[in-house]
Amino acid sequence: MQKAPQEKISGKGRLGALALMSSLLVMIALTITYLPNWLNDSASLQGPAAHAREKADAEIQLRFEQGVAMLNAKQYDYALTSFHRVLQLAPNLPEAHVNMGFALLGLKRYAIARDFFESAIELRKDQMNAYYGLSEALSGMNDIPGALGAMRTYVHRSPPDDPYRRRADAAIWELESKLAEERKKSASDNNPDAKQGGSTQKDSAKTP
Repeated sequence: MQKAPQEKISGKGRLGALALMSSLLVMIALTITYLPNWLNDSASLQGPAAHAREKADAEIQLRFEQGVAMLNAKQYDYALTSFHRVLQLAPNLPEAHVNMGFALLGLKRYAIARDFFESAIELRKDQMNAYYGLSEALSGMNDIPGALGAMRTYVHRSPPDDPYRRRADAAIWELESKLAEERKKSASDNNPDAKQGGSTQKDSAKTP
């Protein structure tokens, strides 16, 4: 896998293939491989409560690390199982939502992946890879305007020295080109006279 920033991803046409390839190439680079500091922080708890918290945190860490390993191995179904368990124990962990989205992208389940990226953003507005993943998911659903908007948000929110900024800019260029092509085709389809190379009214004026 070559590293680069993992949607929305379009399954139709050349752009779709490129977007899917891009998402898979950057999945590892953008996957969160660490857990937030609040995990394993049970200092304020005592007795059975502290023990239960420590046990839950240990399982979260174990399952999370297993999920990341499965993403690295492209074992997306197993990754889903691991992150599903993480979310059972910590439903508000945005990193787990994002990684669920990446695993679903790997399975080309774009609509569900979109939902997880959106939930990650709701939980943490600066979860940067969620915007990139959302763009890939929307592209996979052939929602080019939505994919373009999500990728632009990624670029707008990312720092100037973001290592994946150039790849995101390239993705924006491709999405803009695709959108322009679609609009041009739509305009042509809605204007039969343009296809015939002239207007019916002008042709009729030449008729004696």
